Amino acid sequence: MNVSWVPKNIRDINWQNFGLSALNTVIYIVVILVVARLAYGLLIFLLRRMLVDRKVKHLLDERKANTIFSLLRSLLFYGITFTVFLHTLKRVFNFDTGTLLASASVLGVALGFGSQSLVKDIIGGFFILFEDQFSVGELVKTGEFTGTIEETGIRTTRIRAWGGELHIIPNGSITAVTNFSRGKMLAKVEIQIPYDEDLDRAMGVMSTVCEEVSAEFGEKIVEAPTVQGVTQFGERNVVLRVIAFTQPGEQWSLERELRRRIHSAFLKEGIRTPQFQSVIVTDPLIRSTMDERDITIDKSKP
Repeated sequence: MNVSWVPKNIRDINWQNFGLSALNTVIYIVVILVVARLAYGLLIFLLRRMLVDRKVKHLLDERKANTIFSLLRSLLFYGITFTVFLHTLKRVFNFDTGTLLASASVLGVALGFGSQSLVKDIIGGFFILFEDQFSVGELVKTGEFTGTIEETGIRTTRIRAWGGELHIIPNGSITAVTNFSRGKMLAKVEIQIPYDEDLDRAMGVMSTVCEEVSAEFGEKIVEAPTVQGVTQFGERNVVLRVIAFTQPGEQWSLERELRRRIHSAFLKEGIRTPQFQSVIVTDPLIRSTMDERDITIDKSKP
C-alpha cells in the first residue's frame, strides 16, 4: 500500500508539501461528500417526481409507487455510500480500484457465510416487492406486530402501530402476512336485546337504520348492511347481528355509525337494551355493616 501524501521518513518531511497534500486530500473528500449529497438529493427528487408526485400521471397506483420509491431510495443510499467510501480509500491510500473491487468480492463471499441473515433480509425485501405482499400505507399484521406500512427498505420494513410505536422488522423475519387493505372488509355489529322485548320489531328498526346508513355511505360500502337476525342466546339477552362489507379501512367507521344510529333509534322507539348497574358504597359505617352481614351469612352456611 502506497500512501502518496505520507512521508516515508519523518526526517525527510517537507512540511509545506505535506500540508498542501493533506489539504488537497481533505478538500477532495469534502467535494466528494458534497457531490454525493447533491446527487442523492437530485435522484431522490426525480424519483419522487416520477413515482410519488400525484400531479403527474403514473402507471402505478399510489401505494405501489410509494413502496417502489422507498426501496429505490434505500438502494441509492447504500450505492452512493459505497461509491464515496471507495473513492475516499483510493485517494487517501492510493488503492487500485480494480484490485479493491476484486478483494471486496472475495471478502464479500467470505462474509456471506457469516452474514446469512443480512443476505436473507435483502432477498426477502425483493420478494416482498415483486410478489406485491403489501405496499406503503396498507394495514397489515405480521407475527405479533400490527400496523400501517410506513416504509419498505432493502433490508427492513417499518410498521407504525395504532399507538404510534414504530416497529422495524428485518425482511427475512417476515414469513406470514395478513393484509387488511386488500379486497372487501367485513363490518359486524352485535346488539343485545332483553328476552321480553319484541325481536321482530327490533329487527325492523335495525333494518331501517341499515337502509339509511347504506344510502349515506355510498361508495364506501361494497355490500349493504343487512340484519342477520338472532345469532346467540345469552344468559339474560338475545344477540342480534348486522353485517356489511366495505372498502378497505372503512369497516370500523361503518360499525361505529351503525351502533350510534341503532342506539338512537331504539331510544326513540322505546326498545330497551341491557342496563347494568353497580353500587359503590363509600360510607365506612354502611360498609362495615355489610361486611359483618356477609360474615354472619358465611357462618350460617353448613
